[in-house]
Amino acid sequence: MLKNYFKIAIAVLKRRKFFTFISLFGISLTLTILTVATAFVDKVLSPEYPDYKRDRSLYVSNMEFKNTKEGWMNRNDVSYYFLDHYVSRLKSVDKVAISSSPKSSNAYINNKKIVLGYKYTNAAYWDVLEYKFLEGKPFSKKQIDNAELIAVISKETKEAYFGNEKSVVGKYISADNINYRVIGVVDNVSKTLRNLAGDMYLPYTLSREVSSNSLMGSFNGILLAKYKADVPAMKNEFNQMVSKLPLPSTEFDKLYCNADSFFDSMTRRLGGDTTNTATTRVVAVSAVLLLLFLLLPTINLVNINITRIMERSSEIGVRKAFGASSRTLVFQFLVENMILTFMGALMGLVFSVLAISFTNNANVISNMKLSINFTVLFYSLIVCLFFGFISGVYPAWIMSRLNVVKALKG
Repeated sequence: MLKNYFKIAIAVLKRRKFFTFISLFGISLTLTILTVATAFVDKVLSPEYPDYKRDRSLYVSNMEFKNTKEGWMNRNDVSYYFLDHYVSRLKSVDKVAISSSPKSSNAYINNKKIVLGYKYTNAAYWDVLEYKFLEGKPFSKKQIDNAELIAVISKETKEAYFGNEKSVVGKYISADNINYRVIGVVDNVSKTLRNLAGDMYLPYTLSREVSSNSLMGSFNGILLAKYKADVPAMKNEFNQMVSKLPLPSTEFDKLYCNADSFFDSMTRRLGGDTTNTATTRVVAVSAVLLLLFLLLPTINLVNINITRIMERSSEIGVRKAFGASSRTLVFQFLVENMILTFMGALMGLVFSVLAISFTNNANVISNMKLSINFTVLFYSLIVCLFFGFISGVYPAWIMSRLNVVKALKG
């Protein structure tokens, strides 16, 4: 029986080429966009190079002073002083990776200007984060304390500045008329990790901002617990410490600073503020948008299927006249729709591979390499088949209720 339905379905799809094309295009495009989008989200949210210890980490980036009576506030990154003097002394914190916000400088090679993004870091930065050193090594605490003019550069910077040089450790790179001795080269970091990506990494003692005792500055930190189970205690201890911080002036009556998990830090940035991570809101909005995204092509498929079925009213009338039950006809049309959906899903898979390959080769986001998450892809296929089934139920039900005489006249 199924074999016959399959043959009929293929014949119908060949006969109605326009409707078949529209249906396949809608299904495959939906799956392609869904797969590429989930690949991007998976790339951003999953632990990746060099931030592999997210399950033991909390992220600190902003501080806010607020005047609740007059309703105004001052918000900025945190200072090196705050991270070093307060945060690093917490008992539950194993290490604190400190780095500055991205800055830029100009380097010139062969009369060509190269814009280098650089960051200041502490020694623990290289212990918390697992950068892949292609050559050389990170700077040590002693070198930082001595404020040596040294730098760790990215592979991309090495190629842009030194060309085809096999090894550049010990050579000098000049930026803003300052010569830095290269002591290490690390693999490139995706720009999606804005706080971790850089062309050049320098000792924090070369920054003028570290001498300030202000709580605000231009730094951010990653707190690393020794064990995953210690993270809640580390968060509680951090919150207790923040509650006791002195306000900078009488103009303010509230101070806010948060140590968040990676996901909470993302949702806070997308839809929250210093008092609310907005995790529920961001997840809910994302779920609604996903539902609408899947629902729109489903509604279009329903309309196309109704049109396709009504064009076959004479065929339906003949089959009913020869004793075909409504149940048999409904099942047949559902099978046809599922075959169509499955074909669209396979095309979507092919288009997804091509789209991701094109995105990676085009380097749309610097150093970002997307890959298909096969678990997500499997569920995406299930969702597509489910919505394909749903889009066929109503038209099949409409078809089953056609009067034999009216169907034959149609």
